[in-house]
Amino acid sequence: MTFPIDTPHHPHAATAERDTVLRAFGLTGPEPDLDAFATQLAQEACVPYAMVNIFGSQQQFFGLHTPAGDSDLPTVGRSMPLDHGFCPEVVDRKKALVLPDVFSSPRFAGNKVVDLIGIRTYAGAPLLHGDTVLGTVCFVGPEERALSTGRDSLALIKQRRDDVMNFLYQRAGIQP
Repeated sequence: MTFPIDTPHHPHAATAERDTVLRAFGLTGPEPDLDAFATQLAQEACVPYAMVNIFGSQQQFFGLHTPAGDSDLPTVGRSMPLDHGFCPEVVDRKKALVLPDVFSSPRFAGNKVVDLIGIRTYAGAPLLHGDTVLGTVCFVGPEERALSTGRDSLALIKQRRDDVMNFLYQRAGIQP
């Protein structure tokens, strides 16, 4: 299924196309099924946070796993400004990003989310429908990991990204 846009090079065309695709997939807000994907990802990655992140005027977590209320770790709400976190970089690049230790990269070490919730490790992959980025699937944690874990984190995040997209395609009856 394609979604034509009259002015593909218009600055708002990407946003308009993303909004059209999001509606076609029935993605209008947080969903228990996407929360379950996030919970499974957090468990597999052994981290306290995982998200299925959809982009609009801000990042919105349609799928979220955050530490329980009895944890010493901060909880995360269902939205975050676009200048927080590493997922906006994944959206811009349209490629997965794995940061076993965000402090090893000066470009990412100063991100607001590092101090806000103490993020030290990140892995995210874009949710793509054709060339349209709908959002990301990601996991984050408060402890750095050895650089040698990068390849396994990349494989996991790409697999979970594919699982989420396959679920969305199947549910909406859309062919990839």
